[in-house]
Amino acid sequence: MDAKLEELSFTYFPENYRWSHGLLIGLNMAPWGGAEIGEVNRVGLRLKNRVGDDDAWFREWAREARTVEDRGRERIAEGFTTSGAQYLHRASAYYHVGERFLQPKSKEGLDAYMRGVACFRDAAKYIKRPRMEHVEIPYGDTSLPAVYVHAESANSSGKVPALVFFDGLDVTKEIQYFKGVADLVGRGIACLIVDGPGNGESIRFRNLYLRYDTEHYATPVFDYLAARPEVDARRIGVMAISLGGYYAPRAAAFEKRYACCLAWGAQWDYQKIWRDRLERLARADTPSLSVAHQHIAWVLNVKSQEDVIKRLEPFKLDGVVQKISCPFLMLHGDGDEQIPLSEAQKCFDAVGSKQKTMKVFTREEGGYHHCQIDNQSICSSYMWDWLEQVLQPGK
Repeated sequence: MDAKLEELSFTYFPENYRWSHGLLIGLNMAPWGGAEIGEVNRVGLRLKNRVGDDDAWFREWAREARTVEDRGRERIAEGFTTSGAQYLHRASAYYHVGERFLQPKSKEGLDAYMRGVACFRDAAKYIKRPRMEHVEIPYGDTSLPAVYVHAESANSSGKVPALVFFDGLDVTKEIQYFKGVADLVGRGIACLIVDGPGNGESIRFRNLYLRYDTEHYATPVFDYLAARPEVDARRIGVMAISLGGYYAPRAAAFEKRYACCLAWGAQWDYQKIWRDRLERLARADTPSLSVAHQHIAWVLNVKSQEDVIKRLEPFKLDGVVQKISCPFLMLHGDGDEQIPLSEAQKCFDAVGSKQKTMKVFTREEGGYHHCQIDNQSICSSYMWDWLEQVLQPGK
């Protein structure tokens, strides 16, 4: 992005891209019940003089999360389950936003993470709309944890379309829920939010590391949804966010049963992206990252930067996206500081589908940063409108 242009997004920590991005993740969950602006601001104010201290970041988010959790559990004990569940939803999100930056992972951090999972799970017991259930998807000799969010309407046969929603490099199924999923299921499309290998619970507690062959787990996920009696197996789409701009296209390219594909944030050559980032770090030139740079070695289960680059060799979409034949939607921001728009254009141009759309959010309209972190509502409504056209709930 041109440094001469005025920054139009809400930038809480102007001197630290990663922290500002992290706080925006928190704020952006507010429209869907994952945050309260005043609570997020309290955390931000306590961190103003400790910018860059990731341990302080964790402790202040965990502190706010515990306060909100305690209030929620008190409300539930008093019989006010609806308001109590709302508190627990926010607590879950705060625990996970706080834990994201910790490297290496600590017992204290992992305990906080699991408190977040428990808060979300407990909230689901009391929330009637949308209806949610925690499920386990068979995967080899283990399983993938997921949240299934029921569609709120069905056609005359009772069958509904569904969307698989995978994470990115550094988010979780609980955070993903607060990116407009309630609006999606309100349109009659069920949603399965999955912690795949390298994400969420799967890496933290099941030692399932990031892998390049997304279809290895995208296929059993499809099979799980297709076996649900209320789901129309002919109308199951796949999407993912950020690094998920690699996962979802790869899944659609090799698992042909997916009816459509959404890449929320584009990828093309992820090895090149990280080679450039590590070279900048070596020059003490900090790249724009959403997590600490050590995160990539952790999710790949390697120790050195050289091994990171080696392990990322197959994380490329040239020769892959040409195989996509289903309807395809790519979304990107023209000011994305993590993945240049030029990378998105290369990917889109190569996609083989005859029904493909690329939406670039501009500085003027908003949503021009990475994965529309400066205005996620504008993006989610665009995506869900497109999905309604493609998956046609109600038919």
